[in-house]
Amino acid sequence: MQITVTSGDAELNVHVDGAETLPWIVLSNSLAADLTMWDDQMATLTRTHRVLRYDTRGHGGSSAPPGAYSFDMLVGDMVAVMDHLGVERADILGLSLGGMTALGLGLEHPARVGRLICADARADAPPPFVEGWNQRIAAVTADGMQAVLGGTMERWFTAASRARRPDLAERAARMVLGTSAAGYVGCAHALKGLDYLRRLPAMKIDTLYIVGAEDTGAPPDAMRAMAAATPGARLEMLPGVAHIANMEDAAGFNAAIAGFLTHTPNQERAR
Repeated sequence: MQITVTSGDAELNVHVDGAETLPWIVLSNSLAADLTMWDDQMATLTRTHRVLRYDTRGHGGSSAPPGAYSFDMLVGDMVAVMDHLGVERADILGLSLGGMTALGLGLEHPARVGRLICADARADAPPPFVEGWNQRIAAVTADGMQAVLGGTMERWFTAASRARRPDLAERAARMVLGTSAAGYVGCAHALKGLDYLRRLPAMKIDTLYIVGAEDTGAPPDAMRAMAAATPGARLEMLPGVAHIANMEDAAGFNAAIAGFLTHTPNQERAR
């Protein structure tokens, strides 16, 4: 099922798959990707869940309102999609920008979240991180998405994977070049204001962090700190994998999320 959901000034492209009798899971994509980034997870997830995927504003089939976005706005979009479909509570899976949005939902609306999976994401914005986004904003504003394609591919996948699997790089490049420049810049401004790390000790959701061992965008040390700050959280590291772990090592990623989503939750987390 494909529908369009209005959230504030954005029109969001939403896909739903899976049996109506199954519990919900909501998927949120990376910056410069779209909901097809999750294609390799669908066979695994639809065995246990009804899957709600949507394109983040400014991405894929969603509209790209002008101006800077914020995480309050991105979290509000996720809530709007859930509300439109009558989803009171769902498991949440996000990667990179989507993982940060998932953390925001868990912190701001904990009653809406069952289990939370945050993959290859940061929770803070130190000065070098902010400066990197300033540079990419300037490049995209001047020359469009082609200006960041090469650097994005280098961060997303290891050199070995890019050489061995040209189909993977081609699929990813189509998503990057299909992203609205305004949407990319809008979300990059949200990333510059990222400030969830200090709030993670208050997280009350059963949480799994996943990181590629070769990720330079969300380094393993940063994700270890996030897991250490989140009560009861666990961390899974995928060896030989960079930033878009769910595409580069779909089998390893799927095993990690399936094990987490089907385990018996710690009842202490629900208090």
